[in-house]
Amino acid sequence: MESNITGQGARIDINESGPGPRLMTADTLTGDKVVNRQDETLGTISEIMLDVPRGRIAYAVMSSGGFLGLGDKLFAIPWSALTLDTDRKCFVLDADKSLFANAEGFDKDHWPESPNLDWHQNLHTLYKSRPFWE
Repeated sequence: MESNITGQGARIDINESGPGPRLMTADTLTGDKVVNRQDETLGTISEIMLDVPRGRIAYAVMSSGGFLGLGDKLFAIPWSALTLDTDRKCFVLDADKSLFANAEGFDKDHWPESPNLDWHQNLHTLYKSRPFWE
């Protein structure tokens, strides 16, 4: 398996014999599982948020907990912190499962304020990822 770093976006782990996904619809990725390096399920991708003026993906929204969409806690995950594993059809995030027990999340009725640069900087610091605006 080859790790293919694509600029500031999510890395893609592709099988050397396949071409690998370069262009995909966001719908193709929503619903994909997010696991950590220990193969523990952290949640699923529920939304992909775009920075429209810059033409970049700002972050993915991971839904965790709850049952059948009720009681889910949402987490913003920087796009550059994710690795798409095309063989397993999931995203890999280098984060311990315990991080999400106490991490600040949000619910479907109270989304983070997008223009709040401090919020975005703290998010990228937490996941040790490069900010999408750089």
